Amino acid sequence: MPLSTQSQSDDEQYVLVASLDNARHLSNILKAITFKDHAIFTATPNGLKVTVEDSKCLQANAFIQAEIFQEYTIKEDLVGFQINLTVLLDCLNIFGGSTVPGVSTALRMCYRGYGYPLTLFLEEAGVVTVCKINTQEPEEPIDFEFCSSNVTNKVILQSESLKEAFSELDMTSEVLQITMSPSQPYFRLSTFGNSGNAHYDYSKDSDMMELFRCTKTQTNRYKMSLLKPSTKALALSCKVSVRTDGRGFLSLQYLVRNDDGQICFVEYYCCPDEEVEED
Repeated sequence: MPLSTQSQSDDEQYVLVASLDNARHLSNILKAITFKDHAIFTATPNGLKVTVEDSKCLQANAFIQAEIFQEYTIKEDLVGFQINLTVLLDCLNIFGGSTVPGVSTALRMCYRGYGYPLTLFLEEAGVVTVCKINTQEPEEPIDFEFCSSNVTNKVILQSESLKEAFSELDMTSEVLQITMSPSQPYFRLSTFGNSGNAHYDYSKDSDMMELFRCTKTQTNRYKMSLLKPSTKALALSCKVSVRTDGRGFLSLQYLVRNDDGQICFVEYYCCPDEEVEED
């Protein structure tokens, strides 16, 4: 493909080069975290991490492993920049994001370093388009201090079952209440909307439950407005891990498998709206 015939001297000026045969694999994952215009890109030898934040209440991270790219070259231990995510997605879909079998947009993404734009070479059916997107110095992402050693409760569900729950709960509710407990109701989602209170319960033995590990009873409420962006990731995913720590902070980790069977992860962190006292 023409994109791979760029001269070696071109490559030497870049600190980061990443190529994909199908740009849709990247745009799909980025859409799952697009709820604000700006994103922080952090590249390491392991791959790309893209972070989007809302105030200090919500953070979404997309992890795209180096192996997913047909070519991934990085010349520094860490390469970071901030970019307008909406503009990036517009460029990735410049050919209309074709879903015709056998037709895909090839992508070569290059970055020369601090102060330089992110350059995209996109090719479809022999036509190459070059996009240059301004970058900014990345802000330091919020550290939610969510670490596995502080996780009190964790369940892994098949995504289909969580989609079903959201379709039955009242999304006019301002909050989603999550109860996780070693005893009944085990894992319960509750809403308090215009049509009254609604609960959706999962037994720890449910076929939809792949892992159930709860050490204490916790009930927390989370603003629905903060959780709604994560439904984009849910729609793409096949499994979801729901974790809470001792402070009631919520981690939703979605396992997303692309058309080629490769796996990426999207993670959302959300701070609790309020703690609910158990009777």
